[in-house]
Amino acid sequence: MDMFIKIMFLVVFFAVMIGVGIYCRKQATNVNGFVLGNRSVGPWLTAFAFGTSYFSAVIFVGYAGQFGWRFGLASTWIGLGNAFIGSLLAWNILGRRTRVMTQHLDSATMPDFFAKRYDSKALKIAASVIIFLFLIPYTASLYNGLSRLFEMAFGIPYTYCVIAMAVLTGIYVVLGGYMATAINDFIQGIIMLAGIVAVIIAVMQQNGGLTESIAKLSQESTTTASGTQFNGVFTSFFGPDIFGLIGVVILTSLGTWGLPQMVQKFYAIKSEKSISTGTIVSTIFAIIVAGGCYFLGGFGRLFGTADPTTGKPVGGYDAVIPEMLKNLSPLLIGIVVVLVLSASMSTLSSLVLTSSSVLTIDFIDPVFCKKNAMEEKKKVLWMRIFIVFFIAVSAVIAIVQASSPVLFISQMMGVSWGALAGAFLAPFMYGLYMKRVPKIAVWVNFVLGIGISLASFVCNMANIKFDNAVLEYFRSPINAGMLAMLLGIVITPIIALIAPAKDKERVNAIFSCYNKKVTVSSKKAIIEDEPVDEAAEDAIAAAKTAKSGKSGKNSSKKNSRKK
Repeated sequence: MDMFIKIMFLVVFFAVMIGVGIYCRKQATNVNGFVLGNRSVGPWLTAFAFGTSYFSAVIFVGYAGQFGWRFGLASTWIGLGNAFIGSLLAWNILGRRTRVMTQHLDSATMPDFFAKRYDSKALKIAASVIIFLFLIPYTASLYNGLSRLFEMAFGIPYTYCVIAMAVLTGIYVVLGGYMATAINDFIQGIIMLAGIVAVIIAVMQQNGGLTESIAKLSQESTTTASGTQFNGVFTSFFGPDIFGLIGVVILTSLGTWGLPQMVQKFYAIKSEKSISTGTIVSTIFAIIVAGGCYFLGGFGRLFGTADPTTGKPVGGYDAVIPEMLKNLSPLLIGIVVVLVLSASMSTLSSLVLTSSSVLTIDFIDPVFCKKNAMEEKKKVLWMRIFIVFFIAVSAVIAIVQASSPVLFISQMMGVSWGALAGAFLAPFMYGLYMKRVPKIAVWVNFVLGIGISLASFVCNMANIKFDNAVLEYFRSPINAGMLAMLLGIVITPIIALIAPAKDKERVNAIFSCYNKKVTVSSKKAIIEDEPVDEAAEDAIAAAKTAKSGKSGKNSSKKNSRKK
């Protein structure tokens, strides 16, 4: 009976996902429909698509276990940073401007934006190659959080779980494109919201409730490198390592501003209402889901055992969350499984859709179809083929990594986020705001983002350690990614002052999209393009004329009476 409940959850979940894909297939017949849902996605769908693409099994199982173990309850700051920096500020600073300028440039992807904003096809190809190389290991990492969870819940081999998840995600994305992804993201988001609340309450009850759990956690201690022992540090405000905590907050929060699969959600915004609603909904979603995940992970030391030599949990960080959940009821375990599947499949669908569209539009078409641009139907066909390709490759990588852990693959997964955000954040953000940014500044950001992240990768692969505390701090892939982003934000305006963009007329024409007058300027509002109903306008005009004539007669009657 217990197994039946768990399996029924999965059957219903997968049936709904595929049903949505079939329902949306008619809206995915051209590039704009397949990649952006014809820019007609409503505020709630956009907000949930943003949130569910942000948070995956990597966060719920991997990051929550790892950073909860390292920082205790202070890891909740990571979730709050994700909400207020990664969601609230991202929507306010990037949302409206991204929608207005990308529509003005007729841009559907981030590499295409770089090409048209900075007048460089080379930037477009370089950006598409970077996305291709670094999104695949990131995509593969999504499966990792499922291995222990499915083993605990079903006793099913990890390989079968990966294959099932890959096939089902591929079906609804290939069929329905962005619209199917957005609708499924909304459904999956609801599951994530309800699931995380239920799981937190259930886990706290295992230690006598919230107050008793905090009291037990306060008895845990840690020892610093200098030999000083701290008691109760895992319930303190900033935890045992404030600088490490800051690095994680910045990378996982500010990093979303430069990730192509996140920024692309703003391309598809439907109207001005979508901005205000999306900002509020996505922020609340992040507070509950991300804040809840990291808060839950903060109690990891009550369930895991520390290795006396390394201080890390026995079985690794990925074992912390499954250890918390193994004594829950079959119903709650079924909810958790669907929760993690929802988180993983929503992010996976967003990543493969971004990867396939970038590879088709920004690499295959300009490089191999120079004379005759690829037809719309052919582009959509190639995108569907590449979706299958990306899902298959990432699944194979995940299976290889799980069956015989390959250090190269696991390290690359940690580097992906920092490399992408470090390369793209500054040139994208400043490209929306500053006319003076030259293309050389974009190239510098590409080199910095990839160079710093790969340097960290090499140091970790070769186990190179530094005596200098600053260098050792930035040897971490997380801190290296943070450094790449911050350097880009500082260096880009300096380059713009030294060597400003020369093609002023072209840049002014691009930024004219913000000065188009509607009720207010376009930089303050998005106006939907609505077809003019001439019959309706004539009827309204006739009604006004009739009313005016009637009121004129009435006023003349009144005047005659007065006389």
